[in-house]
Amino acid sequence: MNFSRLLLSVSILLLCSLSTTHAQIAEKAVRAKIAGIDVVAYPTGVKNVVTIRGSLPAGDAFAGNDNAAVPTLTGMMLDKGTVKNDRFAIAAKLEQVGATISFGVGNQMLDVRAKCLKKDLPLVVALIAEQLRTPALTAEQLEKEKKQFAGSLQRQLEDTNFRAEDAFTRAVYPVGHPNRNPAPEEMLAAIQSAKLDEVIAFHKKYYGPAGFTLVATGDLDIPLLQRELGAAFAGWTGGVSLPQTPKAAGTDSPKTQDVFMPGKTSVTVVMGQASGLKYSDPDYQAVRVATAILGSGFTGRLMANVRDKEGLTYGIGSNLSGDTFTDGAWQITATFNPTLLDKGIASAKKQLTSWYEAGVTADEVERRKTNLIGTFEVGLATSDGVAGNLLSTIHRGYDLGWLDRFASTLNALTTEQVNAAVKKHLHPEDFFVVRAGTIFGAEAKK
Repeated sequence: MNFSRLLLSVSILLLCSLSTTHAQIAEKAVRAKIAGIDVVAYPTGVKNVVTIRGSLPAGDAFAGNDNAAVPTLTGMMLDKGTVKNDRFAIAAKLEQVGATISFGVGNQMLDVRAKCLKKDLPLVVALIAEQLRTPALTAEQLEKEKKQFAGSLQRQLEDTNFRAEDAFTRAVYPVGHPNRNPAPEEMLAAIQSAKLDEVIAFHKKYYGPAGFTLVATGDLDIPLLQRELGAAFAGWTGGVSLPQTPKAAGTDSPKTQDVFMPGKTSVTVVMGQASGLKYSDPDYQAVRVATAILGSGFTGRLMANVRDKEGLTYGIGSNLSGDTFTDGAWQITATFNPTLLDKGIASAKKQLTSWYEAGVTADEVERRKTNLIGTFEVGLATSDGVAGNLLSTIHRGYDLGWLDRFASTLNALTTEQVNAAVKKHLHPEDFFVVRAGTIFGAEAKK
């Protein structure tokens, strides 16, 4: 057997081994309703360490017509003390055992992350429950969080990537869509005007077991985990289920928008559309494969041509986004030197047109499917990765068996399906183009 055939055989064996390793995820996962919480436990081979990932519907989208800053401010206050322990006492308890707990607020969800030794699981579960159920929510702390939030947003407003992405959400998503960001000046005003009673009311309405999912992986004693969760969250009520959101209707936003930022050495460009697709939609994976062929990393057509051949960009790629809970967007994102902006956009559009009109090749499809499956398998190689994938699978509305079916689902895609899905869902002639940075001749459009 020559070396090439030997290498191919080894690669096939490794892929088979990975597939076997992850082929029975659904069978190994233990899912139960504990104190109203959807709990998934999945033991992994890691010794003595437990990873926890959780989420509940209390993200920015739930502000509705009320103060847009309140969901994030509420989440920011969770780890700043409870009615029983101040922030320093909680930090000391965690530091003593080397455990971590953190919270974050996204468009739709409040996220919970924790990691601890197996023996310290009862402590960590109790602290998560305490912080979620009975945060102190004081006026003094709120003022501190408002300053921190406003300062963070002000710093983001100096970043061309943030400004382009932020404006793009308002171009492609209508008012009321969860993926649409408030204008920066609106958010800064909301932060300034936020009141403690608004935070308390938001916490009371949206924090509870309804819609709360918690995933634990690692060296698990599952009966112990379930008992501790049952005790820590007993009697907790409230919360909301994630609502169904209609697909994004068209907007009347200008097709080309400039966000002028003086003194910048680069211009960020985002071009694209609302995709109309959720991750769980039948055509999603086909569009995802095609999108990766166009612009995923250095092997994508965009980087290979616009950067490597023509030297017109610092970086460029295409991706799908915002589609876990609702329909999302399809976009190309690139950064250009201001002097090369027009040439760079023209080059990107040339690659887009070729990709859209001529389609992708069978060889490209097979290579990209292999790459995506490999990345997926690598993501299941750690307890953190398994926890994240299990939680994402539930968020996307799948049963846990989706993780076992992913590779076969992707492998079943044909080149014809991939090219047809692109034509069905994308319309480059209607793309929005947002430019943010020092754009020559755009000073008047501040």
